[in-house]
Amino acid sequence: MPFFYGYYNILYFVFGLPALLLAFYAQLKVRSAYGKYSRIPNDRRLTGLDTARYLLNATGLGYVSVEGTPGELSDHYDPRSKTLRLSAGVARSYSVASLGIVAHEVGHAVQDATAYLPLRLRSGMVPALNIGSYLGPILFMIGLLFQSFNLALLGVIFFAAAAAFALITLPIELDASRRGLQLLQANGLVVSADETQGVKSVLSAAALTYVAAVAQALSTLLYYVFLLSGMRRRD
Repeated sequence: MPFFYGYYNILYFVFGLPALLLAFYAQLKVRSAYGKYSRIPNDRRLTGLDTARYLLNATGLGYVSVEGTPGELSDHYDPRSKTLRLSAGVARSYSVASLGIVAHEVGHAVQDATAYLPLRLRSGMVPALNIGSYLGPILFMIGLLFQSFNLALLGVIFFAAAAAFALITLPIELDASRRGLQLLQANGLVVSADETQGVKSVLSAAALTYVAAVAQALSTLLYYVFLLSGMRRRD
């Protein structure tokens, strides 16, 4: 039995290590970019809250409410309540980093207002994700333990929903960053080359975390499929 668990742990390490390293690197990039540009004031001396209200009004989304949210880098847009939630460190900051973070979330609000198809698809996948991400690994491991191919296959199918969620999230996040940068430039909130580069650095670092999430989801899914194929060959 120790060999059994050791074998599968080694296999998971082989499949998952590159994605884990990428995730670690992505977090370092986010912390580095945010740490650097959160100390550099933006040229217009706008706080994150000012930026949010300015961009929302400029895009005809004045009805979107802006609220605080606890934590650091916990900023997000809630399409259900039409609310943009900003962490205190972003809402009160005059930094270049706050410009990028707020513009990204306003980009999500614009996606919602324009019925951006990938965002609508992701919203519809949330129930399946909640079930799949929780039940999938449990069903798979039970099926593996009791050598039940059908149960393990069901687990893989459930978990595949989580992987699909990560896949569809990536283009949504990239598009929100693209929209956000365009909004900042179109409304004259970033002008200088240095400021534009700072915003891009913050957005690029954040995007890398979503790339890492896709890599982690796919590596885990491939690991499950590899083990499942071994069960099939033994049958």
